[in-house]
Amino acid sequence: MAFGGLLSNRNFGSFIGSGKVGQREPGCSHRTSVFSVRCVEGSVLYQKLQSRTATSGLSYSPSLQSSKLSRLFRYSYPCPGNFWSNEGQCGHLDCLKLERTRASVEGNVQETSGWTEHFPKRWVIVLLCFTAFLLCNMDRVNMSIAILPMSKEFNWNSATVGLIQSSFFWGYLLTQILGGIWADKLGGKLVLGLGVVWWSIATVLTPIAARIGLPFLLMMRAFMGIGEGVAMPAMNNILSKWIPVSERSRSLALVYSGMYLGSVTGLAFSPILIHKFGWPSVFYSFGSLGTIWLALWLRKAHSSPKEDPELSSKEKNLILSGKVAKEPVSVIPWKLILSKAPVWALIVSHFCHNWGTFILLTWMPTYYNQVLDFNLTESGLFCVLPWLTMAIFANIGGWIADTLVSKGLSITTVRKIMQSIGFLGPAFFLTQLSRATTPALAVLCMACSQGSDAFSQSGLYSNHQDIGPRYAGVLLGLSNTAGVLAGVLGTAATGYILQKGSWVDVFKVAVALYIIGTLVWNLFATGERILE
Repeated sequence: MAFGGLLSNRNFGSFIGSGKVGQREPGCSHRTSVFSVRCVEGSVLYQKLQSRTATSGLSYSPSLQSSKLSRLFRYSYPCPGNFWSNEGQCGHLDCLKLERTRASVEGNVQETSGWTEHFPKRWVIVLLCFTAFLLCNMDRVNMSIAILPMSKEFNWNSATVGLIQSSFFWGYLLTQILGGIWADKLGGKLVLGLGVVWWSIATVLTPIAARIGLPFLLMMRAFMGIGEGVAMPAMNNILSKWIPVSERSRSLALVYSGMYLGSVTGLAFSPILIHKFGWPSVFYSFGSLGTIWLALWLRKAHSSPKEDPELSSKEKNLILSGKVAKEPVSVIPWKLILSKAPVWALIVSHFCHNWGTFILLTWMPTYYNQVLDFNLTESGLFCVLPWLTMAIFANIGGWIADTLVSKGLSITTVRKIMQSIGFLGPAFFLTQLSRATTPALAVLCMACSQGSDAFSQSGLYSNHQDIGPRYAGVLLGLSNTAGVLAGVLGTAATGYILQKGSWVDVFKVAVALYIIGTLVWNLFATGERILE
């Protein structure tokens, strides 16, 4: 009978072959059993084997394998004297001890060599980015729910509410391009980690700033925006190095779906926390989650595959195949970048896309409360559905896009198809939303609008890495600056439009920009690399 040994690295390990040899003892049909297990010195399994050796009477001959930093245990136990047997198996008490020890060790080997051994490290990076974006939107959207009881407590009107909602984007705007430059020069790990710490602290301090006064609240929301502003450029930089093109749409769709699920989580739990503990509780509880993420990020993440000592050579070759190794970016070729029509297609399209998206992100609970007459809890719960729809359809869109690319369709065609759905879908459903006669129909239109919007993750949001992977952080920072301007102007303008007009007017502006974005994207965008 052969037994596998365990070769444990910092990941969970892999099997090595081992065997059983022996000779027959007098009066016993059971052979002397010898089996071996290899494990990292000092690990839990190592300590268990040492303990069992000391207490069971087994003999062993350990040998240190310095190249693998592991110790090989070989155990043997001859059966002494009389015995009873059952179908050739020894029934002697000490032999049974050996069998139980051997079975236990084998169980440890199988348990330790589970799915984690084969889980790709690049997708660990993707999941950590996904979690960061989950926290990002949880901390961002909690204000859209908390603003309702806060406006009553502090006597804010619609214009003031719009000013508070837009103040986040003041800081968010400042660090888009800077975040891309820092990420391309210093690495995505450092920049994203600092960003999460920054916005988590600002989130926790928000209730204190609100009670001090409106100017302090506006400043704290802007500080929070500064931290969240580096997230997208830093993420885009790190994934451009870790993810091969055949997995690009899926990985980005998963990361961005973290934003949508963050909205779902924030909008679902904020009303509950406010009802039980008051509106400050959402800021304290959500902001504190960043510390848990940071611990995992520092331990597991690396800015590129070349910096990761745990990465297997097989996965490293898969990631780096077809990529030309280049030195880190030291100088940004701004003139070259801004001379390319596809770059301007990204900038204009991002502006048109974010106008409608940020209006829905920040004003949706107010729309449900004022137009559909939902209470605070209902507003939060019904806001969950569109964002949940986005999380689902973003990943469906990513899978479709990567499948089309793998079947030979050009990247340019795939990006144009996906982004056209991301523009025209929301435009159509927002038009229908202005005609909705029942709350159920309005919620359905909102969900369909957001669901089709999610296809943009496989369109313009994947395009930065297509046209210039080396400058992916800067490109996203550049286009997202335009997107943030749309958020600032759109969020604030909505408050003023509602003072003199109606929600129909708000939706008309968004639809017009969606149509403009569709035309610009299909005329000037490309999926080919234009920046080396």
